Amino acid sequence: MHPLLLHNGRLTDTREKFLSPGQVGVLNGWGVFTTIRVYDGVMFAWQRHWDRMARDARKMNVPMPAAEDLEAQLQSLIEANQAHNSTLRVSIIRNRGGMFETPGIESDYDIVAFTRDVAAWGESAKLGIVPQARHAQCEFAGTKILSWSQNLTWYERAKQQGLDEVVLLNERNEVSECTSANIFIVQGGRIYTPAVMSSGCLAGITRDVIVNDLGLEVHEHILLLADLTGATEVFMTSTTREVMPVTYLDQFGHIPIGPVTLKVREAFSAFTKAYTESHKKAALPA
Repeated sequence: MHPLLLHNGRLTDTREKFLSPGQVGVLNGWGVFTTIRVYDGVMFAWQRHWDRMARDARKMNVPMPAAEDLEAQLQSLIEANQAHNSTLRVSIIRNRGGMFETPGIESDYDIVAFTRDVAAWGESAKLGIVPQARHAQCEFAGTKILSWSQNLTWYERAKQQGLDEVVLLNERNEVSECTSANIFIVQGGRIYTPAVMSSGCLAGITRDVIVNDLGLEVHEHILLLADLTGATEVFMTSTTREVMPVTYLDQFGHIPIGPVTLKVREAFSAFTKAYTESHKKAALPA
């Protein structure tokens, strides 16, 4: 984590203590968050991140600041940390409600954001499998909330087993997602990914770009474990990993890195570069 973080519009040292255990969002993970890649000082796909976070906040009854105010504050954090190529995490923590609300808290919510160096994930990933890990029919399926401990436990267990991530299956044993990434397969040269509404997966920003903006034919489809094990290529996507080939599936063996995955990765890289350049130019004074 970089030296400064943003707390309610104020830049402060990351070692400073400013949250109270009496805040219901801190105790219960009641809040929403997003993770944004910063390229050359530009927050990639900011509007998409905001829209998703605001949608999830409405669903979870979490109050939100104004988009333009938050955007300006986050930009000031990037500049203060000189985090022009970094990962930015922003959380909105609800402060009121529940059974153990602490009196005297001034604001309905806290904003906490920080930057860090981009993680070195490696060139490919080895995946495990976790059944019954997502409930696709749940009202809050696909909502990106602060309560992330289940995902972290699965991720930690994967690392202990010599793996990098896990594929999470839903209650119908359909492929949903990974703990912090969406998943795609290639079969017969065609690209498939689980549908958001039916699988219970998170509507990832990188996933959205690949499905809608790269000029690729991507099919949203119910995927079973057999589809995953029978695929000619598998890759996963996330803000921090971008497009990462999957080269091993636990209990089923190795998967080659194929030309479709490399094509998607190149197309996404070109898209991020074009986005960054256009938004850098838009920010220049007239």
